[in-house]
Order: sequence, then structure tokens, then C-alpha cells
Amino acid sequence: MVESTNPSSASEPSRLSRSALLGWPEPCADMLAAIGGTPLIRLRRASEATGCAILGKAEFMNPGGSVKDRAALAIIEAAEAEGRLEPGSASGGTIVEGTAGNTGIGLTLVANARGYRSVIVMPETQSQEKIDFLRMIGADLRLVPAKPFRDPGNYVHVSRRLAEETGAVWANQFDNLANREGHRHGTAAEIWHQTGGALDAFTCSCGTGGTLAGASLGLHERAARDGRPAPRIVLADPEGSGLYGWVKSNDLSISGSSITEGIGQSRVPGNLEGVTIDDAVRIGDPEALEQVFDLLQFEGLSIGGSAGINVAAAIRVARALGPGHTVVTILCDSGARYQSKLFNPGFLREKGLPVPGWLA
Repeated sequence: MVESTNPSSASEPSRLSRSALLGWPEPCADMLAAIGGTPLIRLRRASEATGCAILGKAEFMNPGGSVKDRAALAIIEAAEAEGRLEPGSASGGTIVEGTAGNTGIGLTLVANARGYRSVIVMPETQSQEKIDFLRMIGADLRLVPAKPFRDPGNYVHVSRRLAEETGAVWANQFDNLANREGHRHGTAAEIWHQTGGALDAFTCSCGTGGTLAGASLGLHERAARDGRPAPRIVLADPEGSGLYGWVKSNDLSISGSSITEGIGQSRVPGNLEGVTIDDAVRIGDPEALEQVFDLLQFEGLSIGGSAGINVAAAIRVARALGPGHTVVTILCDSGARYQSKLFNPGFLREKGLPVPGWLA
């Protein structure tokens, strides 16, 4: 178990509007105000199979289509508060980031709304849908070969150097604590409100670690404030990532691989440091894809691969807890972002993975 060493106030910041907590009963002032406030959806088949209430936070309903809109807004607002970006100025400003795609989309949309330029560095192996979307919304997209973090050519290092060379703001989503703070004040507050504080576990996968870390910090703070037991925090990890071993045995060694994008790590991002994580589960691609296809076919929910890992992990956690418990997870983005992979029979067969019946 990784223990929290950084408690902080559970008070809500001014931008977490009453509208977000109540589900938008009034108009939003602009696109930025519409980030967050996503519904919590009962996943019927997973709940029935486990005897628990398994609830998915529908983050694909954010304006940019993913949970990363929250991090993008929090990072840009923090840069503005520090004077590194000035909204509405004639000279504007530039923000640079290395991303698997969704954070780049969120940053570009928020930057557009605030009058900034965005430069996005992304591994060329990411889905064509995300590449096309980033170009469509006006990002200055720089594709680089996929290389491990230890290599200077890794997309994160390339983005840092680019920001340093041009004097731009580097978002640094992996180690920028504004990322997890956005989730601590936003995502955690919404989940606590939507469940009335009656949740037994929270699980999600990690790329930057911001969602899991912020949820852990915020949910623990609200549990302490209300005198309720803190929910169990469980990290969901794909094959090919070292975070499962880090939580279980402080060992970042890696084995296997995954087709999922944007999650899994060979290092511990700054957002995860000092945060309570009670356990971890490792989910293979076939188990994740089973949930992706099942939710689409039987419940009309289109989700991506990381959300499939999250739901599979929530089912495992629910079975370990036993019937009668409530488990919350994150539905990170939509399956439309991965149509050329997750819903491509040729790609799936090439990887030895199951093909959904309606596409077989």
C-alpha cells in the first residue's frame, strides 16, 4: 500500500460550480465551464454479475471527449495564476505538451478558448483518429517515433526541450500537480456528491496518475470531513506497465504488452507520489476488450480501451469485496477514438485478440 503524505483542504475552489455538482440546471458561461459535471452511470451487467453497484463516471461527455479535459483546464489555469500565461493578451502565449492524444486535445481546445497556441508532441503509433482530430482543431502536431522514457527521443523529453527552446509553457502533465488538483477538487467532489459518500472502492488506470491521485486525495478528505470510512483505492494497470508491481512490491519491472493507449508507466509520475493507493490489479487486453464490446452491444455505451481496463478492474474489485458494495470507476473516453484499432477485425486478429461478433 502506498500511503498519503500530502493531506490538504477539502474545500471546493470557486470554479467548481454548483451547476457541475447538480448536473447543469442552468446555462454554462462558456465551453470551459462545461468541463466536468459528468454523470455517474450504473453499469447494469457488471452490477448484476457481481451483486454490487458498479458505477462509471462518463468522462467521454466532456467537451473534448475525455477525462483529460479536466487536467488540461487545471494546468492552463495554474499557469495563468502563476503569470506564465495571460488570457486574452495581444501576444497570446504557447503551451507545449507531450501526450498520447487526449490531453493534447483538451489542451488545444482550452487554449483555443483562452487565446493561446498549442504545440502537441505525440508518438506516431497512436490512433489515426486522435491524430486527425488534433489537426482538425488546430494543434501544431509534431509526431515522433515511439521510444521508451529512458530514451532522449521519447515524446515527453522532446516536448520539454521544445518548450525550453521556444520559451513556451511546458504543460508537463505527468509531474505537474495541477493535474491531480483538478481531479481532487472536481472529480472527487462530484463522485462524493453523486454517491452521497456511500462508495466502498474507486479504481482506475494511470497514465499521468492525475485522475487516480486526485480522486484518492479528494475522496479521503471528504470521508474524513463527513466521518465516513475512506473508499479503497485500487490502481488498474495494463500488461506492459510497471505500476502494478510498484504498488504490490515496489518493483517497476515490466512484462507483456497492451494495445491500450495513454495508460501504463515504466516510472512513477510526480502526480502519484505521496498518495494513498491500497491495491492494484493487472488487466490483460482480452479481459478489457470483453467489457468494451459488452458495454457497447448490451448497454449502448461506447468506450475506449482504458475504460475497458477500468471496468474489468471494477468487476474484480467488486467480486473481492462481495455483494452489496459500491465501486466507482472512470469511463475515460469513447470508442470512436480507436475505431481503427479496437473495432478493426484485421488489427485485432493480427494481435490475437477477440473480434466483436457484429464485426466478425
